[in-house]
Amino acid sequence: MIKTLINKIFDKEKSKNLESYHLDLEKKYGAHDYSPLPVVLAKGLGVYLWDVNGKRYYDFLSSYSAVNQGHCHPKLVELIKEQASTLTLTSRAFHNNKLGEYMEYATKLFGYDQLLPMNTGAEGVETSIKISRKWGYLKKKVEPNSAKIIVCDNNFHGRTTTVISFSTDHGSKDFFGPHTPGFIHIPHNDLEALENVLEADDNIVSFLVEPIQGEAGVNVPDENYLEGVRNLCTKYNVLMIADEIQTGLGRTGSLLACGDVRPDILILAKALSGGTYPVSAVLCDSPIMEVIQPGQHGSTYGGNPFAASIAKKSLEIIVEEKLPENAERLGEIFRYNINQYIKTSKIIKLVRGKGLLNAIVINDAPDSKTAWNICLKLRDNGLLAKPTRGNVIRFAPPLVMTEDQLLDCIKIITSTIKEFEPK
Repeated sequence: MIKTLINKIFDKEKSKNLESYHLDLEKKYGAHDYSPLPVVLAKGLGVYLWDVNGKRYYDFLSSYSAVNQGHCHPKLVELIKEQASTLTLTSRAFHNNKLGEYMEYATKLFGYDQLLPMNTGAEGVETSIKISRKWGYLKKKVEPNSAKIIVCDNNFHGRTTTVISFSTDHGSKDFFGPHTPGFIHIPHNDLEALENVLEADDNIVSFLVEPIQGEAGVNVPDENYLEGVRNLCTKYNVLMIADEIQTGLGRTGSLLACGDVRPDILILAKALSGGTYPVSAVLCDSPIMEVIQPGQHGSTYGGNPFAASIAKKSLEIIVEEKLPENAERLGEIFRYNINQYIKTSKIIKLVRGKGLLNAIVINDAPDSKTAWNICLKLRDNGLLAKPTRGNVIRFAPPLVMTEDQLLDCIKIITSTIKEFEPK
Protein backbone atom coordinates (compact mmCIF):
# COMPACT_ATOMS: atom_id res chain seq x y z
CA MET A 1 0.00 0.00 0.00
CA ILE A 2 2.85 2.39 0.89
CA LYS A 3 4.61 1.45 -2.36
CA THR A 4 1.44 2.21 -4.36
CA LEU A 5 1.10 5.59 -2.66
CA ILE A 6 4.76 6.44 -3.36
CA ASN A 7 4.28 5.47 -7.03
CA LYS A 8 1.21 7.72 -7.28
CA ILE A 9 3.12 10.65 -5.81
CA PHE A 10 6.03 9.99 -8.18
CA ASP A 11 3.71 9.78 -11.22
CA LYS A 12 2.00 13.03 -10.21
CA GLU A 13 5.33 14.82 -9.87
CA LYS A 14 6.50 13.39 -13.18
CA SER A 15 3.34 14.69 -14.87
CA LYS A 16 3.79 18.14 -13.36
CA ASN A 17 7.41 18.19 -14.46
CA LEU A 18 6.52 17.23 -18.04
CA GLU A 19 3.95 20.01 -18.29
CA SER A 20 6.29 22.54 -16.68
CA TYR A 21 9.03 21.55 -19.13
CA HIS A 22 6.94 22.63 -22.11
CA LEU A 23 5.51 25.72 -20.42
CA ASP A 24 8.99 26.88 -19.41
CA LEU A 25 10.34 26.43 -22.96
CA GLU A 26 7.61 28.68 -24.40
CA LYS A 27 8.07 31.25 -21.65
CA LYS A 28 11.83 31.42 -22.15
CA TYR A 29 12.12 31.25 -25.93
CA GLY A 30 8.77 32.53 -27.22
CA ALA A 31 7.27 35.98 -27.66
CA HIS A 32 4.65 36.64 -25.01
CA ASP A 33 1.93 37.57 -27.49
CA TYR A 34 -0.70 35.22 -26.05
CA SER A 35 -2.02 34.34 -22.61
CA PRO A 36 -2.95 30.65 -23.02
CA LEU A 37 -4.82 28.53 -20.52
CA PRO A 38 -2.14 26.52 -18.68
CA VAL A 39 -2.58 23.18 -20.40
CA VAL A 40 -0.11 21.51 -22.79
CA LEU A 41 -1.88 19.55 -25.52
CA ALA A 42 -0.33 16.67 -27.43
CA LYS A 43 -3.14 14.89 -29.29
CA GLY A 44 -6.58 15.51 -30.78
CA LEU A 45 -9.33 13.37 -32.29
CA GLY A 46 -12.89 14.41 -33.05
CA VAL A 47 -14.22 16.49 -30.15
CA TYR A 48 -11.41 15.46 -27.78
CA LEU A 49 -7.96 16.73 -26.88
CA TRP A 50 -5.31 15.04 -24.72
CA ASP A 51 -2.55 16.75 -22.78
CA VAL A 52 1.06 15.58 -22.44
CA ASN A 53 0.07 13.51 -19.42
CA GLY A 54 -2.70 11.67 -21.25
CA LYS A 55 -5.64 13.48 -19.65
CA ARG A 56 -8.60 13.83 -22.02
CA TYR A 57 -10.66 16.99 -22.49
CA TYR A 58 -13.69 18.09 -24.47
CA ASP A 59 -12.62 20.88 -26.83
CA PHE A 60 -15.06 23.78 -26.50
CA LEU A 61 -13.05 26.34 -28.46
CA SER A 62 -12.28 24.42 -31.68
CA SER A 63 -9.21 26.59 -32.29
CA TYR A 64 -11.48 29.64 -32.66
CA SER A 65 -13.84 27.66 -34.93
CA ALA A 66 -11.09 26.35 -37.22
CA VAL A 67 -11.77 22.73 -36.26
CA ASN A 68 -15.46 22.50 -37.22
CA GLN A 69 -14.82 19.06 -38.78
CA GLY A 70 -13.22 17.78 -35.56
CA HIS A 71 -9.57 17.15 -34.80
CA CYS A 72 -7.69 14.94 -37.25
CA HIS A 73 -10.69 14.03 -39.37
CA PRO A 74 -9.74 10.69 -40.98
CA LYS A 75 -10.67 11.82 -44.50
CA LEU A 76 -8.45 14.88 -44.16
CA VAL A 77 -5.59 12.90 -42.63
CA GLU A 78 -5.69 10.40 -45.50
CA LEU A 79 -5.77 13.14 -48.14
CA ILE A 80 -2.95 15.11 -46.46
CA LYS A 81 -0.68 12.07 -46.38
CA GLU A 82 -1.28 11.41 -50.06
CA GLN A 83 -0.92 15.00 -51.26
CA ALA A 84 2.11 15.70 -49.05
CA SER A 85 3.95 12.86 -50.71
CA THR A 86 2.91 13.98 -54.21
CA LEU A 87 3.11 17.77 -54.56
CA THR A 88 2.83 20.60 -52.03
CA LEU A 89 3.92 23.88 -53.61
CA THR A 90 4.37 25.19 -57.15
CA SER A 91 3.74 28.91 -56.55
CA ARG A 92 1.31 30.69 -58.86
CA ALA A 93 4.05 31.02 -61.48
CA PHE A 94 2.62 27.72 -62.79
CA HIS A 95 -0.74 25.99 -62.80
CA ASN A 96 -1.40 22.91 -60.67
CA ASN A 97 -3.94 20.12 -61.00
CA LYS A 98 -5.80 20.83 -57.72
CA LEU A 99 -6.54 24.55 -57.67
CA GLY A 100 -9.10 24.71 -60.48
CA GLU A 101 -11.14 21.83 -59.08
CA TYR A 102 -11.23 23.51 -55.66
CA MET A 103 -12.21 26.87 -57.18
CA GLU A 104 -15.03 25.27 -59.16
CA TYR A 105 -16.39 23.40 -56.14
CA ALA A 106 -16.24 26.41 -53.79
CA THR A 107 -17.70 28.97 -56.20
CA LYS A 108 -20.62 26.70 -57.08
CA LEU A 109 -21.21 25.82 -53.42
CA PHE A 110 -21.39 29.47 -52.32
CA GLY A 111 -22.84 30.91 -55.53
CA TYR A 112 -20.10 33.24 -56.75
CA ASP A 113 -18.26 33.59 -60.03
CA GLN A 114 -14.65 33.58 -58.84
CA LEU A 115 -12.34 32.84 -55.90
CA LEU A 116 -9.03 34.42 -54.91
CA PRO A 117 -7.00 32.03 -52.71
CA MET A 118 -4.89 33.22 -49.77
CA ASN A 119 -3.55 31.68 -46.56
CA THR A 120 -4.74 33.36 -43.35
CA GLY A 121 -7.96 35.05 -42.35
CA ALA A 122 -6.23 38.40 -41.95
CA GLU A 123 -4.89 38.07 -45.52
CA GLY A 124 -8.44 37.46 -46.68
CA VAL A 125 -9.58 40.66 -45.00
CA GLU A 126 -6.69 42.62 -46.50
CA THR A 127 -7.60 41.20 -49.91
CA SER A 128 -11.22 42.31 -49.58
CA ILE A 129 -10.09 45.82 -48.63
CA LYS A 130 -7.87 46.07 -51.71
CA ILE A 131 -10.55 44.70 -54.03
CA SER A 132 -13.25 47.04 -52.74
CA ARG A 133 -11.02 50.10 -52.90
CA LYS A 134 -9.97 49.40 -56.47
CA TRP A 135 -13.57 48.62 -57.43
CA GLY A 136 -14.50 51.98 -55.97
CA TYR A 137 -11.98 53.82 -58.12
CA LEU A 138 -12.56 51.90 -61.37
CA LYS A 139 -16.28 51.11 -61.19
CA LYS A 140 -17.91 53.59 -58.79
CA LYS A 141 -15.59 56.38 -59.95
CA VAL A 142 -14.61 57.54 -56.46
CA GLU A 143 -11.91 60.24 -56.49
CA PRO A 144 -8.35 58.79 -56.32
CA ASN A 145 -7.07 58.01 -52.81
CA SER A 146 -10.34 59.02 -51.17
CA ALA A 147 -12.09 55.64 -50.78
CA LYS A 148 -13.62 54.95 -47.36
CA ILE A 149 -14.72 51.71 -45.76
CA ILE A 150 -17.29 51.44 -42.96
CA VAL A 151 -16.52 49.07 -40.08
CA CYS A 152 -18.22 48.26 -36.77
CA ASP A 153 -17.15 49.13 -33.25
CA ASN A 154 -15.75 46.11 -31.35
CA ASN A 155 -14.82 44.41 -34.60
CA PHE A 156 -12.14 41.76 -34.92
CA HIS A 157 -10.73 41.11 -38.39
CA GLY A 158 -7.12 40.22 -37.61
CA ARG A 159 -3.93 41.91 -36.47
CA THR A 160 -2.15 43.20 -39.57
CA THR A 161 -1.17 46.88 -39.62
CA THR A 162 -4.14 47.96 -41.74
CA VAL A 163 -6.66 45.86 -39.81
CA ILE A 164 -5.61 47.10 -36.37
CA SER A 165 -5.93 50.65 -37.72
CA PHE A 166 -9.70 50.27 -37.59
CA SER A 167 -9.84 48.17 -34.42
CA THR A 168 -11.44 49.64 -31.30
CA ASP A 169 -9.49 47.28 -29.03
CA HIS A 170 -6.71 49.33 -27.44
CA GLY A 171 -4.50 46.30 -26.82
CA SER A 172 -4.43 45.53 -30.53
CA LYS A 173 -4.06 49.12 -31.66
CA ASP A 174 -2.10 51.27 -29.22
CA PHE A 175 1.58 51.99 -29.92
CA PHE A 176 1.45 50.44 -33.40
CA GLY A 177 0.78 53.68 -35.29
CA PRO A 178 0.74 55.59 -37.48
CA HIS A 179 -2.53 54.00 -38.42
CA THR A 180 -3.95 53.53 -41.90
CA PRO A 181 -6.68 56.10 -42.72
CA GLY A 182 -9.87 55.57 -44.68
CA PHE A 183 -12.18 53.84 -42.19
CA ILE A 184 -15.42 54.99 -40.56
CA HIS A 185 -16.77 53.41 -37.36
CA ILE A 186 -20.42 52.78 -36.57
CA PRO A 187 -22.11 50.62 -33.90
CA HIS A 188 -22.77 46.99 -34.78
CA ASN A 189 -26.46 46.11 -35.30
CA ASP A 190 -27.47 49.72 -36.05
CA LEU A 191 -29.07 50.21 -39.47
CA GLU A 192 -29.88 53.85 -38.82
CA ALA A 193 -26.23 54.65 -38.14
CA LEU A 194 -25.23 52.82 -41.32
CA GLU A 195 -27.66 54.75 -43.49
CA ASN A 196 -26.69 58.08 -41.96
CA VAL A 197 -23.06 57.52 -42.94
CA LEU A 198 -23.90 56.16 -46.39
CA GLU A 199 -26.16 59.11 -47.13
CA ALA A 200 -23.55 61.65 -46.06
CA ASP A 201 -20.47 60.40 -47.96
CA ASP A 202 -20.20 59.46 -51.64
CA ASN A 203 -16.65 58.15 -51.19
CA ILE A 204 -17.70 55.02 -49.29
CA VAL A 205 -16.88 51.86 -51.26
CA SER A 206 -17.73 49.05 -48.83
CA PHE A 207 -19.09 47.97 -45.47
CA LEU A 208 -17.04 45.27 -43.72
CA VAL A 209 -19.07 43.35 -41.15
CA GLU A 210 -19.02 40.18 -39.07
CA PRO A 211 -22.49 38.56 -39.17
CA ILE A 212 -21.91 37.72 -35.50
CA GLN A 213 -19.13 39.44 -33.59
CA GLY A 214 -17.18 36.49 -32.18
CA GLU A 215 -14.21 38.02 -30.35
CA ALA A 216 -16.40 40.80 -28.98
CA GLY A 217 -18.37 38.20 -27.03
CA VAL A 218 -20.60 36.42 -29.58
CA ASN A 219 -22.81 39.47 -30.23
CA VAL A 220 -25.77 38.32 -32.33
CA PRO A 221 -27.54 41.14 -34.24
CA ASP A 222 -31.28 41.54 -34.71
CA GLU A 223 -32.94 39.10 -37.08
CA ASN A 224 -33.47 41.68 -39.84
CA TYR A 225 -30.04 43.32 -39.51
CA LEU A 226 -28.13 41.59 -42.32
CA GLU A 227 -31.05 41.92 -44.72
CA GLY A 228 -31.18 45.62 -43.88
CA VAL A 229 -27.44 45.93 -44.49
CA ARG A 230 -27.84 44.26 -47.86
CA ASN A 231 -30.63 46.63 -48.89
CA LEU A 232 -28.71 49.73 -47.83
CA CYS A 233 -25.52 48.65 -49.59
CA THR A 234 -27.49 48.08 -52.78
CA LYS A 235 -29.30 51.42 -52.44
CA TYR A 236 -26.07 53.41 -52.07
CA ASN A 237 -23.93 51.34 -54.48
CA VAL A 238 -21.58 50.10 -51.74
CA LEU A 239 -20.08 46.61 -51.52
CA MET A 240 -21.22 44.46 -48.60
CA ILE A 241 -18.23 42.47 -47.31
CA ALA A 242 -19.03 39.59 -44.94
CA ASP A 243 -16.22 38.35 -42.72
CA GLU A 244 -17.36 34.74 -42.24
CA ILE A 245 -13.93 33.56 -41.07
CA GLN A 246 -15.27 32.47 -37.68
CA THR A 247 -19.02 32.33 -38.28
CA GLY A 248 -19.05 30.47 -41.59
CA LEU A 249 -18.81 26.85 -42.73
CA GLY A 250 -21.59 25.42 -40.59
CA ARG A 251 -20.71 26.99 -37.25
CA THR A 252 -23.95 28.94 -36.76
CA GLY A 253 -26.35 26.29 -38.03
CA SER A 254 -26.21 27.14 -41.74
CA LEU A 255 -23.42 27.01 -44.28
CA LEU A 256 -22.95 30.76 -43.79
CA ALA A 257 -24.17 32.94 -40.93
CA CYS A 258 -25.47 35.38 -43.57
CA GLY A 259 -28.04 32.75 -44.51
CA ASP A 260 -30.12 33.92 -47.46
CA VAL A 261 -28.44 37.33 -47.50
CA ARG A 262 -25.81 37.45 -50.24
CA PRO A 263 -22.81 39.71 -49.60
CA ASP A 264 -20.89 41.14 -52.55
CA ILE A 265 -17.60 39.85 -51.14
CA LEU A 266 -17.32 36.77 -48.93
CA ILE A 267 -14.25 36.03 -46.77
CA LEU A 268 -13.59 32.46 -45.58
CA ALA A 269 -10.75 30.88 -43.58
CA LYS A 270 -10.26 28.82 -40.37
CA ALA A 271 -12.49 25.74 -40.96
CA LEU A 272 -11.77 26.00 -44.67
CA SER A 273 -8.91 23.61 -43.88
CA GLY A 274 -10.48 21.71 -40.99
CA GLY A 275 -7.78 23.12 -38.73
CA THR A 276 -4.93 21.41 -40.57
CA TYR A 277 -3.25 24.14 -42.64
CA PRO A 278 -3.64 27.91 -43.22
CA VAL A 279 -6.16 28.43 -46.03
CA SER A 280 -8.34 31.45 -46.78
CA ALA A 281 -10.42 32.60 -49.70
CA VAL A 282 -12.21 35.68 -51.00
CA LEU A 283 -15.20 35.10 -53.27
CA CYS A 284 -17.13 37.57 -55.41
CA ASP A 285 -18.60 37.94 -58.88
CA SER A 286 -16.57 38.75 -61.99
CA PRO A 287 -17.49 42.47 -62.30
CA ILE A 288 -15.86 42.96 -58.89
CA MET A 289 -13.01 40.44 -59.06
CA GLU A 290 -11.87 41.61 -62.49
CA VAL A 291 -10.34 44.76 -61.00
CA ILE A 292 -7.46 42.56 -59.79
CA GLN A 293 -5.06 41.82 -62.64
CA PRO A 294 -1.79 39.79 -62.77
CA GLY A 295 0.88 41.05 -60.42
CA GLN A 296 -1.49 43.24 -58.39
CA HIS A 297 -2.21 40.82 -55.55
CA GLY A 298 -1.29 37.29 -54.52
CA SER A 299 0.85 35.06 -52.35
CA THR A 300 3.54 32.43 -52.90
CA TYR A 301 1.55 29.89 -50.91
CA GLY A 302 -1.94 31.04 -51.88
CA GLY A 303 -3.65 28.41 -54.02
CA ASN A 304 -0.92 25.79 -53.63
CA PRO A 305 -2.00 22.22 -54.47
CA PHE A 306 -1.68 21.08 -50.85
CA ALA A 307 -4.00 23.83 -49.61
CA ALA A 308 -6.43 23.48 -52.52
CA SER A 309 -6.81 19.73 -51.93
CA ILE A 310 -7.38 20.24 -48.20
CA ALA A 311 -9.91 23.06 -48.70
CA LYS A 312 -12.01 21.10 -51.19
CA LYS A 313 -12.11 18.05 -48.92
CA SER A 314 -12.90 20.20 -45.87
CA LEU A 315 -15.90 21.70 -47.65
CA GLU A 316 -17.06 18.27 -48.84
CA ILE A 317 -16.98 16.97 -45.26
CA ILE A 318 -19.12 19.87 -44.02
CA VAL A 319 -21.73 19.21 -46.70
CA GLU A 320 -21.69 15.40 -46.71
CA GLU A 321 -21.79 15.03 -42.92
CA LYS A 322 -24.53 17.68 -42.57
CA LEU A 323 -22.53 19.61 -40.00
CA PRO A 324 -24.59 22.83 -40.27
CA GLU A 325 -27.76 20.87 -39.46
CA ASN A 326 -26.07 19.22 -36.49
CA ALA A 327 -24.83 22.59 -35.24
CA GLU A 328 -28.31 24.08 -35.44
CA ARG A 329 -29.90 21.18 -33.51
CA LEU A 330 -27.24 20.96 -30.82
CA GLY A 331 -27.12 24.73 -30.42
CA GLU A 332 -30.80 24.78 -29.51
CA ILE A 333 -30.22 22.04 -26.92
CA PHE A 334 -27.23 23.88 -25.46
CA ARG A 335 -28.97 27.24 -25.06
CA TYR A 336 -32.15 25.61 -23.67
CA ASN A 337 -30.24 23.77 -20.96
CA ILE A 338 -28.08 26.74 -20.03
CA ASN A 339 -31.17 28.96 -19.87
CA GLN A 340 -32.77 26.44 -17.52
CA TYR A 341 -29.74 26.74 -15.26
CA ILE A 342 -29.75 30.56 -15.48
CA LYS A 343 -33.23 30.68 -13.93
CA THR A 344 -31.72 29.93 -10.52
CA SER A 345 -28.22 31.28 -11.10
CA LYS A 346 -26.74 34.45 -9.64
CA ILE A 347 -23.45 34.21 -11.50
CA ILE A 348 -24.61 33.85 -15.14
CA LYS A 349 -26.51 36.77 -16.65
CA LEU A 350 -27.42 35.22 -19.99
CA VAL A 351 -26.45 32.86 -22.78
CA ARG A 352 -26.41 34.04 -26.38
CA GLY A 353 -25.39 32.63 -29.72
CA LYS A 354 -26.45 30.76 -32.80
CA GLY A 355 -25.77 27.15 -33.75
CA LEU A 356 -22.65 26.02 -31.91
CA LEU A 357 -21.19 29.51 -31.49
CA ASN A 358 -22.35 30.50 -28.02
CA ALA A 359 -21.25 32.47 -24.99
CA ILE A 360 -22.28 33.00 -21.40
CA VAL A 361 -21.99 36.37 -19.69
CA ILE A 362 -20.64 36.20 -16.15
CA ASN A 363 -22.26 38.49 -13.58
CA ASP A 364 -19.04 40.26 -12.73
CA ALA A 365 -16.93 43.16 -13.96
CA PRO A 366 -15.16 42.68 -17.33
CA ASP A 367 -11.78 43.12 -15.62
CA SER A 368 -12.51 40.51 -12.94
CA LYS A 369 -10.86 37.07 -12.87
CA THR A 370 -14.12 35.15 -12.43
CA ALA A 371 -14.46 33.97 -16.05
CA TRP A 372 -10.78 32.98 -16.14
CA ASN A 373 -11.09 31.05 -12.88
CA ILE A 374 -14.19 29.25 -14.17
CA CYS A 375 -12.23 28.21 -17.26
CA LEU A 376 -9.41 26.89 -15.05
CA LYS A 377 -11.92 24.79 -13.13
CA LEU A 378 -13.54 23.61 -16.36
CA ARG A 379 -10.08 22.46 -17.43
CA ASP A 380 -9.71 20.53 -14.18
CA ASN A 381 -13.10 18.93 -14.89
CA GLY A 382 -12.19 17.89 -18.43
CA LEU A 383 -13.45 20.71 -20.67
CA LEU A 384 -11.43 23.44 -22.40
CA ALA A 385 -12.90 26.90 -23.01
CA LYS A 386 -11.54 30.43 -22.86
CA PRO A 387 -12.85 33.86 -21.85
CA THR A 388 -13.28 36.57 -24.43
CA ARG A 389 -13.70 40.23 -23.48
CA GLY A 390 -13.19 39.64 -19.77
CA ASN A 391 -16.45 38.40 -18.31
CA VAL A 392 -17.66 36.39 -21.32
CA ILE A 393 -16.87 32.71 -21.89
CA ARG A 394 -17.19 31.42 -25.46
CA PHE A 395 -18.37 27.84 -26.07
CA ALA A 396 -17.71 26.51 -29.58
CA PRO A 397 -17.15 22.74 -29.83
CA PRO A 398 -16.42 20.87 -33.08
CA LEU A 399 -19.55 20.41 -35.17
CA VAL A 400 -19.10 16.62 -35.21
CA MET A 401 -20.21 16.48 -31.57
CA THR A 402 -23.05 14.07 -30.72
CA GLU A 403 -26.04 14.86 -28.53
CA ASP A 404 -24.82 12.52 -25.78
CA GLN A 405 -21.42 14.22 -25.78
CA LEU A 406 -23.07 17.64 -25.64
CA LEU A 407 -25.26 16.66 -22.70
CA ASP A 408 -22.18 15.36 -20.89
CA CYS A 409 -20.48 18.71 -21.51
CA ILE A 410 -23.51 20.64 -20.26
CA LYS A 411 -23.28 18.67 -16.99
CA ILE A 412 -19.60 19.58 -16.68
CA ILE A 413 -20.31 23.26 -17.38
CA THR A 414 -23.26 23.62 -15.01
CA SER A 415 -21.68 21.63 -12.17
CA THR A 416 -18.50 23.69 -12.50
CA ILE A 417 -20.38 26.99 -12.43
CA LYS A 418 -22.27 25.86 -9.32
CA GLU A 419 -18.95 25.92 -7.49
CA PHE A 420 -18.80 29.68 -8.10
CA GLU A 421 -22.35 30.54 -7.12
CA PRO A 422 -22.62 32.79 -4.04
CA LYS A 423 -23.33 30.78 -0.93
